[in-house]
Amino acid sequence: MVDPHRHSEWPPAASAESVLPSATLRELDGERGAIFSPCRRYRYALWRRWGEPADGAVVVGLNPSTADEHADDPTVRRCIAFARDWGFSGLTMINLFAFRATRPADLVEAADPVGPDNDRWLQACSAGSRLVVAAWGRRGGWLERDQAVRRMLPPLQVLGLGKTASPLHPLYLPRTRRPVPWT
Repeated sequence: MVDPHRHSEWPPAASAESVLPSATLRELDGERGAIFSPCRRYRYALWRRWGEPADGAVVVGLNPSTADEHADDPTVRRCIAFARDWGFSGLTMINLFAFRATRPADLVEAADPVGPDNDRWLQACSAGSRLVVAAWGRRGGWLERDQAVRRMLPPLQVLGLGKTASPLHPLYLPRTRRPVPWT
């Protein structure tokens, strides 16, 4: 299995196509990249690396927005800051739903909001990580996706739970927040 936390193996050495035929690997350099579907409507993973040894935290959000292999969005920037503060040298972002949308209404209207290859990428990106943080906010229960993903991934941590017992979204949390086991 590909270990996204080691520079020598992540991004996948040959190509994303050798791991998953419908994915296209887009990468600027060894420090930042993303895995998209060929149509780019689905983003399966996004990573940033800033140091050695390659030791990346994994954050599971709701769905990708505008961040790609070139640019970060506010949530990605916030998660990078958290990962640095926690002593990691990288970050991998994955999501319950791989469909790229800036508005929740667009996600709800998507024919396949999860994405055809998302579960495989969720498992590949979280395997072997010493920290996987659930951070999808209150909308994760749509289509019971939060429970399905929670069952398929290793034990998750959270930055806190909201009123509905959903993992808090990281964007507006204080930088002093630390992950705790989700029990």
